[in-house]
This record gives sequence, C-alpha cells and structure tokens, in this order.
Amino acid sequence: MAKPTVQFFDLSGVEKAAMLLLCLGERATSMVFKELSDAEVRAISRCMVSMEHVPAPLAREVISAYEKAQVEYAGIFVKGDEFVKNAISESGDPKRIEQLMEQVAAATEKRPLETIALMQPRVVASLLASEHPQTMALILSTQKADHTSRILSYLPDDLKSDVMYRIAKIEQVSPDVIKHIEDALQREIGVVSDKEQQELGGIDTVVDILARMEKGADRNILTRIDEVDPEMAEAIRKKMFTFDDLVMLDNPSLQKILREVDNDTLTLALKAATPEVKEKIFSNISIRAAEMIEEELEAMGPVRLSEVESMQQTIVKIALRLEEEGTLIIPGRGGDDVLV
Repeated sequence: MAKPTVQFFDLSGVEKAAMLLLCLGERATSMVFKELSDAEVRAISRCMVSMEHVPAPLAREVISAYEKAQVEYAGIFVKGDEFVKNAISESGDPKRIEQLMEQVAAATEKRPLETIALMQPRVVASLLASEHPQTMALILSTQKADHTSRILSYLPDDLKSDVMYRIAKIEQVSPDVIKHIEDALQREIGVVSDKEQQELGGIDTVVDILARMEKGADRNILTRIDEVDPEMAEAIRKKMFTFDDLVMLDNPSLQKILREVDNDTLTLALKAATPEVKEKIFSNISIRAAEMIEEELEAMGPVRLSEVESMQQTIVKIALRLEEEGTLIIPGRGGDDVLV
C-alpha cells in the first residue's frame, strides 16, 4: 500500500516553518533562529530532525505561501540531525547553543516522561515525594544520569538507596506501565507517551548516576544496597572503578595501592592487562620488579580468565578502600568535585 501523500493543508504551522527553513538552507536558518525564542527553536528543530524528504510540490507550496517562490527547488533530501546541529551552532551564544543541542538531542531519543527532564530537580523531587519507591525508580530511570543525580540529592538517604537499588533491578518496562504512570502525572506535567518498549534502569544506569553525585553519597548508597543485596552492590562497584581505570590515577596514588599488593597477585592480574595498564604499573615499580614480572608472564602458561579477574578485583578493592579512607582520590568519581 502506497504511503498517503501529505497535503499542504494538512501541515501545522511548525511543520510549514520547518520545511521552509530546510529549503532556505543552514545559513538562513541560523539567522532566523537568532530571532526566535528557545521554545520556538526546539519545536521547529524537532520537526526538521524527523524529516528525510520534502516532496517538490509541497516545497513549492510552502515557499509560495511565504512569498519566497523558488521554482528551482525540485525536492530536498536532508539529514535532519546534521542540518539542525549546524544551524543551531550558528544561532547565538555558546551557552544557549549547548542548552538547545541537549534539549533537541533528548527529544530525538524518544525518551518517556520528557517533561520531567525540563523541570528543576527540586520540583521533581517534591512531585515524586508521595510516590512509591518503585514508581520513583521507574520514573527516574527514564531521565539522564546527571538530572537523576540532582533529583536524588533532595531525597532522604534511606529513600535514595532504596530507589537506586530498584533502578538497578529494572531491565525492561512495558509501554502499558509507562502509559499508566504518565496518565497519573498528567495533571501536574504534560507528559507524552512513548509507544515503544523501553529499556530502562539497570546497573549501568546506577553507575552513571552515582558517578555524578556529590562526594561520599555514592558510598552511603552502596553501603545500604550492600545490606539488602551484596551481589548487586559488588556488581555496581566493579563497574564504578575497574582494573583498566588504574591508568587514570596519578603516580603517587598508584604507588600507594601497589605497596599493598604482593608480586604473585600483581603478576596474575597483569596476565590479561592492556599495554597501557602494564606500562603504567611498570613505571611505578622498580626496574628489577618490572623485569621479574615480565619474565614470569612470559614463562606462565594458560590461566583461567576468572582467576585473572579475581586478582584484578583484589587490587580494585584496595583502591576503593584507600579512597574511602581518604588516602587517595580516584578521578571522575564524586560529581563535580575539583582537585586543587
């Protein structure tokens, strides 16, 4: 069955504007965007991103309607996402450009409960205060990690941990459940339902959120999750900081860790290590020790990967313990903390 032809009179004002600007090009569009409000830019941009082809007759009607008749436009195939990116990048000050690009990107991801993403974290926390923790977890798992971390900062510690644990347990959610939640929140926020199956939550989501929280908050949450589900807490810890992440540490910090690791453990851990990790570690131990480990690695036969990963995890646990004791700082953990 042929796809129904879109008629000019079927188009909304925003769709007509989007088609017109696509016809006029990026330079003209960037100049127009400078004169529009952020809400108008978002609305038109979202239409552009969804368009792949503007039929020639429709293009001519749109141009004629805006008194910009250009007969030579026989039809335009566009890469909407690239067009919008280029147009917005020329449309104002850097801060506004960054905000608009994030908002348009969020829209094209087709995430549910999009309106929550545009609300202040404190307002969202207040809105969800009376909801069941499972409902809160589902709602927050639809949001970007940095937004969720800020919302959680306004919740009590016990509730934070409960919600994070529930987010980690989420894998897939049926559209019916999403629709039910959206309907329940309809009076407060104008949410739009998403009809596709949503892959939400999970351990990766929790790790991403914890990495953006204030210093110490991640440890408190993990401690409480550990009391409920030790295996879940361990899985989260493994992803928060891995053996390969040792390359991020400064030399004094790495040396503090290595002082607590015996040679047998270190040798086995390096059996499957990346060249970057090996180089980093060898540069922080004596030349003699590095030569001995290299000799042992060359002479070592096949080893079970699980044994290697166990030794690597032993070293990771030492790093996390030293961080908790305040002996060292692991870059990239603890939200927006700045090292001075």
